[in-house]
Amino acid sequence: MCGLLRVLLTVLGAILIIDCVTLMAVDKINFGTVLPFLIGVVFVGHGLFAPLITKILSNNPLLRRIWYGLWLMFGLWLVSFLIFIYSLQQQIAKGRQDLPSVAAIIVLGSGTVDGKPTPTLASRLDTAAQLIEQQPQALIITSGGVGYERTRSEADIMATYLQQAHDIPLDRIYQEGKSTSTEENLAYSQIILEQHGIDKEASIAIVTSDFHTIRAAAIARHQGYTQPITLASPTPLSIRYNAWFREYFAFGSGWLLQEY
Repeated sequence: MCGLLRVLLTVLGAILIIDCVTLMAVDKINFGTVLPFLIGVVFVGHGLFAPLITKILSNNPLLRRIWYGLWLMFGLWLVSFLIFIYSLQQQIAKGRQDLPSVAAIIVLGSGTVDGKPTPTLASRLDTAAQLIEQQPQALIITSGGVGYERTRSEADIMATYLQQAHDIPLDRIYQEGKSTSTEENLAYSQIILEQHGIDKEASIAIVTSDFHTIRAAAIARHQGYTQPITLASPTPLSIRYNAWFREYFAFGSGWLLQEY
């Protein structure tokens, strides 16, 4: 049994390392790639050097207690992470159900490159376009500010994409071009809603990535949106699970910062 566990840890660790190194090689260096990489290194190290580790621990009771304590903490963390993933899947499934009529559609930004949406942002916009087609009466808001060393707002780039890729007239799209975070996305979008006589207690669709739905909904409710409906767009497979991993910690930090 111990031998099988060593093999499983080694294989899992190797998969984590390869996945994260591949992403970091294309400049995706963030919490969602660095921490899983380190976990992978620990798993591989444990799998390859288990006999040596066992020998060292057998001669040092204090070190052995610390070692087992660390594994216990890891186990508790893993349970909390699995609970988060289950909750996320439930939230995503809820967003796939037929949506009621909404007063407005807010599309949250997610980054641009060379004046074009990243694949993650393009997925959000493609998902939003389907809802816009189904509910032409809804107010459309693209939300995202001007990034570092950029001249165009993300909201402007998003609106252009909707016009070029989905033939949605630019004069139908209202741009919120100041925000730099989800909290600001939703706060500044309220100004546009108020200008058009839409109360934040109305049914409002918030289009974001699948991994981001729980946090976006929590922030919206904290700001007074009483009927936020999160519509999940699929995250590209190449970064999906790393994004979900990173979001687990982002959700925790948002709670500590009292964003919801």
